[in-house]
Amino acid sequence: MSAAKKRIVSIMAFALSTSIVVAGCGNNNAASTAESSAKASQPATTVESAGKDEPSKLDPYKITLVYPGDAPKDLLEVQTAMSEYLTEKINATIELKPIDWGSWMEKTNLMFASQEKFDVVITASTLGYYSNVAKGAYLPLDDLLSQHGKDITGVLGDEILSGLKVKGQIYGTPTNKEFAGANGFLFNKALVDKYNIDLNQINKLEDLDPVLRMIKEKEPGITPLFEGNLRFVGSLVLNGQYDGLGDGYGVLNRNSDSLTVIDKTEVPEYMEVAKIAHKWYKDGLVNKDAASVKDWGLMQAGKAFAVQQELKPGKDAEMSMAWGFPVVQKQLDIPYTTTVTVGGIMLALSKTSQNPERAMMFLNLLYSDKTLINMLDFGIENKHFVKKSDTMIDYPEGIDAKSVGYRNEAWMFGNQMNTYLFPNEDPNKWNAFKQFNEEAEKSIALGFAWDSEPVKNEVAALINVSKQFEDAIISGSVDPEVYIPKYREALKAAGLDKVIAEKQKQLDEWAKTK
Repeated sequence: MSAAKKRIVSIMAFALSTSIVVAGCGNNNAASTAESSAKASQPATTVESAGKDEPSKLDPYKITLVYPGDAPKDLLEVQTAMSEYLTEKINATIELKPIDWGSWMEKTNLMFASQEKFDVVITASTLGYYSNVAKGAYLPLDDLLSQHGKDITGVLGDEILSGLKVKGQIYGTPTNKEFAGANGFLFNKALVDKYNIDLNQINKLEDLDPVLRMIKEKEPGITPLFEGNLRFVGSLVLNGQYDGLGDGYGVLNRNSDSLTVIDKTEVPEYMEVAKIAHKWYKDGLVNKDAASVKDWGLMQAGKAFAVQQELKPGKDAEMSMAWGFPVVQKQLDIPYTTTVTVGGIMLALSKTSQNPERAMMFLNLLYSDKTLINMLDFGIENKHFVKKSDTMIDYPEGIDAKSVGYRNEAWMFGNQMNTYLFPNEDPNKWNAFKQFNEEAEKSIALGFAWDSEPVKNEVAALINVSKQFEDAIISGSVDPEVYIPKYREALKAAGLDKVIAEKQKQLDEWAKTK
């Protein structure tokens, strides 16, 4: 087995045992009715006159926050409470505008295209960050950060922010969380315990094969491996073997010391892992709708044993809270830090914002104000959570993760290290995050920001080609020996060689400054 393949399919002796908090949130229809909670909020134009941002010197303004998630039933109640708090802080109210994950790209692209007015939006390289920067959908943040975002800079540091610049400008502020990525699987703990499965004995993908077959035989109502929602066996290669250099169209091989941009489909590991995935798919170890599922489906419903997952300290506790039943994690590679993982989830300002200064004040509070970030994440104290200490919370009596009226995904917003912990979490969680970041391998292209504007038409065509082939191949739904050559040919026809040449040119220019 090659050294490169061992990195992908071998489980490293790298044990992480901390916890994290996350859950679901928002519905676009429910949030759109929230206008009445902020009728007095109007676009402001006099923020510059408020030298120290005192609320009394600021005109009222409503901030609209757009983010992925499903709407909890108490969304408007939390929105009202946040508005009252923000009025005291920056004379602003807020509209929470969640959009379900399945339609996120379609709906946000329409919002940008129609010039819909809103202020703050979640973004990431996998959510169109670079293409939206290229088409001018986001505002540059450098001046706004220096005027109204000093706490953001203080929390993240200039190095992190500078590493995300595109054409010399900052367009997004990353969530302060883990800045590296690792890959592996989450397993239903009840089944792991029931069959005394020793996860330490699973040292490569082949070791998982008999475990999945045993689950298929002994648990006929359980899908051994759930795939969907961008979590596939082949994701082990896409996420762990490459630095995708922004969009994945032209990548660096993690195991190479060369800044040579390559086609990801030509690396042997891409085919090798796709073959394993296809075998499992044919043998009924994987759900048949793998390539089309856009949510957690069977896994969230407790009807699956395992799912591929990008991991970090306590990811199992995070998803246990989100799904309402315990899962355990097994890591398959050493953490890897790239420009994309540093900017794995960010907050950007829409160019249609009527008051970018106030929107930046709100962003600044998400990184500095513990009350606000926890209200956005977990709702209203004594209704959606109760405090057990200054750092720990739990659900009120008679309420659990599935019945609580409000929860958000804490990893998406601001300074996650200001968020409360739940009782099942390691009190040392944030120190574990820091250690995770420090121990990660660093890409030799860390800090490189891809500007796709010179080849935007080709990138758009490549995106369409990927939609036709990628998920089907890496989920195992089709024979990779037939479809990878077709995929490669379609990528080249769409202009991949031109994109690789442009990316190589930019990478070489970037390297001259490092």
